[in-house]
Amino acid sequence: MADFDVVVIGGGVVGLAAAAAAARSGRTTVLLERHDACGTETSSRNSGVIHAGIYYPENSLKAVTCVAGRKLLYARCERDRIAHAKLGKIIVATCDDEVPKLEQIAARARNNGAGDLSWLDADTVRRMEPNVQAVAGLLSPETGIVDAHGLMDSYRAEARAYGCDVAFRTEVTQITTKGGAFQVATRAGTGETMTIECGQVVNAAGLSSDRIAAMAGLDVDALGYRLHPCKGDYFRLASHLRGLCRHLIYPVPVAAGLGTHLTLDLSGDISAGPDTEYVTAPRYDVSPDKAHEFGEALRRYVPIIRDEDLSPNYAGVRPKLQGPGETFRDFVVEDAAPHGLPGMINLIGIESPGLTASEAIANRVVELLARTHHQGT
Repeated sequence: MADFDVVVIGGGVVGLAAAAAAARSGRTTVLLERHDACGTETSSRNSGVIHAGIYYPENSLKAVTCVAGRKLLYARCERDRIAHAKLGKIIVATCDDEVPKLEQIAARARNNGAGDLSWLDADTVRRMEPNVQAVAGLLSPETGIVDAHGLMDSYRAEARAYGCDVAFRTEVTQITTKGGAFQVATRAGTGETMTIECGQVVNAAGLSSDRIAAMAGLDVDALGYRLHPCKGDYFRLASHLRGLCRHLIYPVPVAAGLGTHLTLDLSGDISAGPDTEYVTAPRYDVSPDKAHEFGEALRRYVPIIRDEDLSPNYAGVRPKLQGPGETFRDFVVEDAAPHGLPGMINLIGIESPGLTASEAIANRVVELLARTHHQGT
């Protein structure tokens, strides 16, 4: 018999959610995390925004799982007392040329089920946010913020309650198949090696998910699984600017991201970011020299921000499938059965809105696990 029904690789927010859902469905489950704590990479290096489902193409996985996941996330926050705040977000058009783009965003958001949206004229924007300069705005009342670590703690507690083991400092070194089962070879931080046999594998390795897929024998380039790490830096606004805004403030999106926006955290501090910089490997330095670049972007809609009001905060790296200059790429959430590996569920390119969508993605993983299991029996 196999050691476990399911091995989940990666202890970020999506891996934890998948492990909890798999264990809750009655499968013996183990989660493997190469670091000594969960969520130390992408999951803890973002603005913690609960997205409404505004920007993504209709019926895309990003749109569907974001809308479903947002509802599940707010319910989980209430149930498990996870710190959060439904602050709302205003997307602003800073000139007349951006108004048609804002109208397109509004139409897409309504089609996606992003909640009740309100169109704001310039006077209404100014009344709601006196420091924001815009010719029009779009209010999303369903957008909020959450304590990302509190959310991950909730998933981990649920996984543990249903018997899921978590192995820290455990790196996957090889994935092979034998007799219809997976053999997952691992190396611990102590250097000790071990092979785990399981019926199914969930690849939730974030920035390493393409490498894990390749390790299992999949041609990641032919399948379009190759990731393009995209670094985003955040700056903190000076303490005297606390209270600058009451909502999250976003510009009209740019090609590789949502534009340099203003986000509040649960303590009331304001951060600006992220920018977009494709990198060859993850790194987390933030150059203070970027303050002017950030200041220029922010002054388009908040003129009172000065360069000296900005100080380096933190950086995150997004596991993007969309390379520089490329068009929209959706989440990959699929069983590798068509590629000769039934039972290997790959979660690749899970960037924003992955945190919001985490429980909805996890529910899809369980559906795939059940489907593959039934096909194999």
